[in-house]
Order: sequence, then structure tokens, then C-alpha cells
Amino acid sequence: MSGRRVVGTRSYLEMKSPSQLVHAALPDAEWRVERMRDCAPEFWRYLYAEVGREYHWVDRLPWSIDEISAYINDPAITVWLLSVWSSPAGYFELRKETDGSVEIAYFGLLKHFHGRRLGGHFLTQAVQRAWESGAKRVWLHTNTMDHPAALPNYLKRGFKVFKTEDFLIDV
Repeated sequence: MSGRRVVGTRSYLEMKSPSQLVHAALPDAEWRVERMRDCAPEFWRYLYAEVGREYHWVDRLPWSIDEISAYINDPAITVWLLSVWSSPAGYFELRKETDGSVEIAYFGLLKHFHGRRLGGHFLTQAVQRAWESGAKRVWLHTNTMDHPAALPNYLKRGFKVFKTEDFLIDV
């Protein structure tokens, strides 16, 4: 980090009905999305660190193994793994809120899998899992530090922006 502060924009997006979901085409790959019911904290840390490496995902890096275990074993949290040709390719986390909404709290691909047209289909899968969990609303947020395809992908899948805000970040 250079110690320089920049202004970013955070966008909050939502879907209020499963009918809003615009499905992405299936990728030309052997893929699988599975819930990780007994995720090793070390593997979760790897996914978080590597998927978020270029996008300033830093708030969870200092977590201890016990803190990670408590988080991923919280009944409100589910962690899902995308595998492509049997290799881990990305993950997402769903968080059930007390108001009945489900947040896609984290979502992304490992860098090796960028540019393969997997993101749209993977997001389709994340949104479907959220609705299947009984969500009354599905929401997420992104910001200008995320992958440049993130916001366009969310909009193409049918999410609508309901709030934006500026924030300062050290880079």
C-alpha cells in the first residue's frame, strides 16, 4: 500500500422476485456448484484471499482459524464452491438476514478462470441458491475496486441498483 487515499463508489443492488433473474448461458466447461458443508477454515481463507487479492478484500485476512470457523459455521451463512473440470474455480457466500432477505456477501472467481465466460452462469447459480433458501429479496453490493465485469454482470442478471455511496479507501 502506498498510503494514498482514493474515492470509490459502492453500489447496492437487489432483486425482489425470482422472475427478475436473467439466466446466463452455460459455459463450455464441465462445472459444478456445491455447498461446502464442512469447509476447512484454511481453504476458506485461501478462497477469500485469492479471489479477492486484486480487489482489496482485506478485512477478513487477519481472522484467526477460530474466528473463521465461527463465521462459516454460523447457521445464517452458507459457502458454495464452483469447480471447473474438478478444480476449485471460485466461491460465493450467502447470508440470511433477519428480515428474510439473503445477501450474496462474497462472490468471485479465481484469476485463472477469468475471461472464460463463467461469471454470468456462476452468478445465476448464486442467485438461484439464494431464492431456493427462501429469500424474500436477494441483494449484494459491489464497488469500483471490484473486477470491471462485476457491476455489468449483476445488471445483466437482473439486479437493480437501489443505493450508491462514495467511500475513501487506502491504496
